[in-house]
Amino acid sequence: MIWLIEIALVLLLVGGGWTLLSRGKRTDERESLTMRRVDAYIETIRRERTNRDLVAMSDTELRDLLHSGARNLRLASERKGWTLLGAAGVTLFSAIVAASQDGLRGFAIALIVGGLVTYGLNEFLGRRMRQPLEQRGIDVDRLKVE
Repeated sequence: MIWLIEIALVLLLVGGGWTLLSRGKRTDERESLTMRRVDAYIETIRRERTNRDLVAMSDTELRDLLHSGARNLRLASERKGWTLLGAAGVTLFSAIVAASQDGLRGFAIALIVGGLVTYGLNEFLGRRMRQPLEQRGIDVDRLKVE
C-alpha cells in the first residue's frame, strides 16, 4: 500500500519538473494571444460603451491596463497552481504519516481533510485573483488565455 503512495509522489514530482521545463515555449504564444484578446476587448469596450471609466480612457491607457491585468491574472494563476501543488504534497505526506500511525482509516481521513482544505484554498485564491479586475468592471473571462 505504501509503495503506491510513493509512486504517486514520484509521478507528482516528475510532472512538476516537466511543467518547469516546457514553460518557456508557451510564453511567446501566450503573449501574442493575450495581445490579440486585449485588442479585441478594447474594440468591444468601444462598441458597447457600458463602463464609463473604461470608455473614457485612451486606447494606450486601456491597452496598458488590460495587458497588465491579464499578465497579473496569469501570474496569480501560476502562483495559485504552485500553492495548490504544495497543498496537495502536504496532504499526501500527512496521509502517509497518518497511514503509518493509524492504517487505512487514518490515510482516508487525512486525504479527505486535505482535499477539503485544498478545495477551499482553490476557491479563495481564485476569487482573490479576479477581484482587482472585477472592481474596475473588466470581464476577466475575456482576458484569460488557457
